[in-house]
Amino acid sequence: MTKKDYIKLLETIGLYMELKGENSFKVSAYRKAAAAIEQSQVPIDELADFTVLAGIGKGVSEVLNEYRETGQSSLLAELQAAVPAGHIQMLKIRNLGAKKIVKLHKELNITTIEELKAACESHAVSGLTGFGKKTEESILQGIEDLETKKEYITIHEAVKLTAYINQALEEAVHVKRYAVAGSHRRMKEQSKDLDYIVVTDDALAAAEEIEAFTFVKQVAVSGQEKVSVTVQLDDLETAVDFRFTDDKGFTPMLNHFTGSKEHNVKMRQLAKARSEKVNEYGITLADGTLKQYESEEAIYQHYQLNYIPPEMRDDVTAFEVEQSAIIKLSDIRGDLHMHTTASDGAFELTEMIEACIQQGYDYMAITDHSRSLRVANGLSVERLLEQNQQIRALNKAYSEIDIYSGIEMDILRDGTLDYEDEVLKELDYVIAAIHQSFNQSEEETMQRLVNACHNPYVRQIAHPTGRLIGRRAGYAVNMEELIAVAAQTNTVLEINANPMRLDLSAAVIRQYPDIKLAINTDAHHTSHLDFMKYGVGTAIKGHVKREQVINTLTREAFRDWLQKGK
Repeated sequence: MTKKDYIKLLETIGLYMELKGENSFKVSAYRKAAAAIEQSQVPIDELADFTVLAGIGKGVSEVLNEYRETGQSSLLAELQAAVPAGHIQMLKIRNLGAKKIVKLHKELNITTIEELKAACESHAVSGLTGFGKKTEESILQGIEDLETKKEYITIHEAVKLTAYINQALEEAVHVKRYAVAGSHRRMKEQSKDLDYIVVTDDALAAAEEIEAFTFVKQVAVSGQEKVSVTVQLDDLETAVDFRFTDDKGFTPMLNHFTGSKEHNVKMRQLAKARSEKVNEYGITLADGTLKQYESEEAIYQHYQLNYIPPEMRDDVTAFEVEQSAIIKLSDIRGDLHMHTTASDGAFELTEMIEACIQQGYDYMAITDHSRSLRVANGLSVERLLEQNQQIRALNKAYSEIDIYSGIEMDILRDGTLDYEDEVLKELDYVIAAIHQSFNQSEEETMQRLVNACHNPYVRQIAHPTGRLIGRRAGYAVNMEELIAVAAQTNTVLEINANPMRLDLSAAVIRQYPDIKLAINTDAHHTSHLDFMKYGVGTAIKGHVKREQVINTLTREAFRDWLQKGK
């Protein structure tokens, strides 16, 4: 277990205590303990006694020791049994916090979102002290937003669900091969459902196995051709279709059910022009012969086309793109945005280095949070410069990879930066980012971003719009102005590969074909380095060419680019 796991446990206990209505001192004790672990520089595995950390007493320490020994928490289990599940769901309603939920339960015995909606519609909520008509209207709007969102799952939620589904399919005896198709394979930011193509020699037996998965809530269709189910994992729920085929039928079925509708129409038009037909079973030639290719590349070659990646199949413009210039995952030579336990990451500096070596990277940048982001244990000047020296020493020790010293520095509310230039000049790679004051006007926000771009040491703007897909729209950005200023100042803009962000979005980058980019994972865990595929997928969707992306440069070329400065 990592430092993050302990922090999550404590924060979850604090949340459940608050929802149970425990006194604020008990709630605060667990949140302070989480902050103490966050700020500790001692590796979690070397922390034999949790009480040595200021803010952690005997009671909390016992909870942490139980978690360390068993991987479970009896206290959390008790709290989860005592708090209605609907209260956790209510936290997803915008502007409705734990204290209001506790009061609604105490005064109106509300335990579910459905009961809350009915209470608002009958104006029972506005009659409570501390609520009022505006609060009631805001809750109703939040419920409506939540109900609308339930029709779709975000790409981040789809990633989480498919990880569980994939693991179950790996263990299924009668499943020989499988792949995700549909909108998720095309890397749509939101999907109505999930689609799988499954190779099996016994469809009915495979269907039985799938229907028995623990996360399958309901079976809608069961047969030899497909199984349609509803899956549920925690608070995530969506429909999933599993379509069965044999080895020969796998590729044509995957290609067809990846879509999109517009893409398939274009493929059928190309086939018709040759007196052929193309569908989920393969290509029927003019003489009636069914051709089933083993690779998607071969399907496109059949029509004298270069392979079109799934991410580009949402419309027909991809048929006109010179595919050889488009970036691929294998083009990425390094990751320039990641965090360690020095701020809010889960792994030590050397562990992140080893993980990047495992990725086959030529270079990497360590970019922990800056001092103003206290919630993320941001680095003081002294800690930053100390880390800088540590990275310098490690860079000499590791011949396999170039390790650059950096920072993800906050652009403050007034447009100033979190460190002075005399500090920044000591670092190799400075990233500037907005993490606070999202509600400023576009003019104020742009002034902050422009100031950062004009700084001689800021090489990159991280997650430039601040959005979280399906959760937060982000701050007001004049994208045309930002891209112009970035080009003028030789500042790189980021595609943040975390599937919660994908910021910049494909829709934005496609509008600006000459934009200079870095694709980074913003990893807070070694496993997050695998997010790179989502960042590259976003770039592919945005028709980005490899020459636009700085971390496709060779080891030597990137070193030269850094040394030249802005």
